[in-house]
Amino acid sequence: MGSIRATVLAVLAVCIVPVGTAHARLLFWPQYGYWWGHHAPLRHSHRHRHAKPKLAKKDQAQDASNGPLQIIISIADQRISVYDNGALIARSSVSTGIPGHPTPLGVFSVISKQRWHRSNIYSAAPMPYMQRITWSGIALHAGVLPGRPASHGCIRLKNDFAIRLWRLTKRGTRVIIAPDDIRPVEIAHPRLFISKPKAASGPPESRAAIADNAAMTTAAVHPPSTSNADTQQVTDLQAPGSMLAAVAPRKVAPVSVFVSRKSSKIFVRQGFTPLFDIPVRIQDPEQSVGTHVFTVMGFQNEGEILRWTVVSMPEKSLPPPSKRRARGKQIGETSSPVSSPDKANAALDRIEIPQDVVERISELLTPGSSFIVSDYGISEETGKDTDFIVVTQ
Repeated sequence: MGSIRATVLAVLAVCIVPVGTAHARLLFWPQYGYWWGHHAPLRHSHRHRHAKPKLAKKDQAQDASNGPLQIIISIADQRISVYDNGALIARSSVSTGIPGHPTPLGVFSVISKQRWHRSNIYSAAPMPYMQRITWSGIALHAGVLPGRPASHGCIRLKNDFAIRLWRLTKRGTRVIIAPDDIRPVEIAHPRLFISKPKAASGPPESRAAIADNAAMTTAAVHPPSTSNADTQQVTDLQAPGSMLAAVAPRKVAPVSVFVSRKSSKIFVRQGFTPLFDIPVRIQDPEQSVGTHVFTVMGFQNEGEILRWTVVSMPEKSLPPPSKRRARGKQIGETSSPVSSPDKANAALDRIEIPQDVVERISELLTPGSSFIVSDYGISEETGKDTDFIVVTQ
């Protein structure tokens, strides 16, 4: 009898361990554990259906990332991979668009989130834990996964994966949709932007321009569908003596830089708000540079050096998933192909950005800032309250 009582007490002690501990968080979002491809079917539990806002905020606090997040979706593999600070932390199956309604390939980001959403295109179809990546209707959301492409363009996720991902991401999280599996790799190149002090520097007119741009960013209005928890805040980079300088500094929004070979221009946005664009020179402009997404992971050497990763879009598709499985390996067990930054380095070698622009951008860089290089121009999907959207197919 005493042994039974001791066993019951031990079980109770385990059950009341606070969920905020590191051990509990590991179980909640395991790294390389049972979570990969082994999820419960789509269902809405009573607890989630009636969740209160306070609980939602608590859940988001528990699912904090260690660095910039990157979501990569492979159409051929019907798989989603989540990278935190350059390291793979979760992976699951998806269902993307059918041939008549394909999921677009390219570079996107989360532009709004809704826990419960219904489609305004397809008969109010439920799209729980929706994360929108285009205003025209493409989003990640929980749905039915039949083991093949089955949506009208959206990326369907398994229900428990969709819940955890929704709690982990924020507005601006990078989403890359590729024909095949790709992954971020470390890169260093002399033409990548370097770390600069955030204090305003340069001639008075330059400082005034930076202050004006920062004021524009601060005044940006977010879509009503975005929750308060996802609203990004930006710092005020005022010129000396500005009346706004008395306002307490706020969290700096990452900067996005886009170089298009098609238009031979560099475009800069911060907090989804345009800052400026100017012409740049690209050597051998008739030759392809590919599409590459460089991301600042953080600082090294006490802030003197920026740590960069790059994701390069593949140029050719791999065999279909069915043929890869025929060779004896399941999709859920395949690893990302070995990537090389060689093509990304070659693209950077050909881009010449004026030095004053390089310095101006360097002053604004923070972890999570990105630098996109592409043969394509800015997609028509790019607009108010979006990051740069580059559709490659």
